[in-house]
Amino acid sequence: MKQPTGPTSVARVREIWQRVPRLNVLVVGDVMLDRFIWGNVRRISPEAPVPVVEVTREDFYPGGAANVARNICALGARCAIIGLRGADRAGEELQETLRRFQIDTAGLFTDGQRPTTVKTRIIAHQQQVVRFDHESTRPISPSLATRILEYYRSVLPHVDAVIFEDYAKGLLSASLLTAMQRDARRIGKITAADPNPRQVLPYNRLTVITPNRQEAFAAAGLPYVEPAEHMEEDRALLDVGRTLLRKWRPQYLLITLGEHGMCLFQNGAPPLHIPTVAREVFDVSGAGDTVVATLTLALAANADAVEAAEISNHAAGVVVGKLGTATCSPDELLASFRENRHTKPRWITAGPRARADGATRPTAGE
Repeated sequence: MKQPTGPTSVARVREIWQRVPRLNVLVVGDVMLDRFIWGNVRRISPEAPVPVVEVTREDFYPGGAANVARNICALGARCAIIGLRGADRAGEELQETLRRFQIDTAGLFTDGQRPTTVKTRIIAHQQQVVRFDHESTRPISPSLATRILEYYRSVLPHVDAVIFEDYAKGLLSASLLTAMQRDARRIGKITAADPNPRQVLPYNRLTVITPNRQEAFAAAGLPYVEPAEHMEEDRALLDVGRTLLRKWRPQYLLITLGEHGMCLFQNGAPPLHIPTVAREVFDVSGAGDTVVATLTLALAANADAVEAAEISNHAAGVVVGKLGTATCSPDELLASFRENRHTKPRWITAGPRARADGATRPTAGE
């Protein structure tokens, strides 16, 4: 079995990304408002053994599925979103924030019976002190689900790809997701999903699914096993990958592995390990959003599976070097490829049997 000839070149990434501004992506899922309270700590409270944070500023960003949409726009494509907000001040702030990032909010539905999901993080001296959440996780009503599905069907023909982003906050149900997947598959749209371990949804024959290691083990119904020192020895992960290929039947399964990079699985080829390019890790929050956004855009821009996985790996390396839910720009993406020219993906030949023809780069259409 041949190894990949080397990392994807800067010229090839530039060629792929020239197509991205023409793309339109639809994100469906649980949107949130990420609130960051920044400050300094100079003393401990006399009331309890906790730090006193002297607030210096407050920022709001799109969170959850909205952060995926923000990543797509930051990478140069157009994005529309389908999600829920409450009839409250936080919902107004979320809508305003989405518009500021040029995200189409026509599919942002208001549910007066639930609050807007807000995650508040207090950060002092570049470290998160505490996070507290306002949310409701109850399922949406049948009538609201019908309205959402009708809107989805009206915009689906006009997008290049759909991303399902589940945070188990009540928007996506088994029946709604099944109908949406079926509609997208029938007209040949690229589809992606970032699953949530707290809710088992029937993902079925999507283009790509991007769980992290813990989510993958949970979805496979297998007990979690810590990473092995060498990827070839990580038999538990390889078993999980094969299990999820059978269960979900995606074209591609990309399991993100934090400091160990990521592993690409597909039928008919051995797993492919892509080492991380992150040099410093300040904050991993939102990195999975960046991966699914970048991977989907790359596939929609006619990158093959290996190229798309490499590109998403570089984008993740950029955002974990920033504090808070961050994004990666096209310039930062190209700079990462220039600075990490020797980071090379590698087939794990100890995994599923290699193809007899020795091909090294299965294409997006296989």
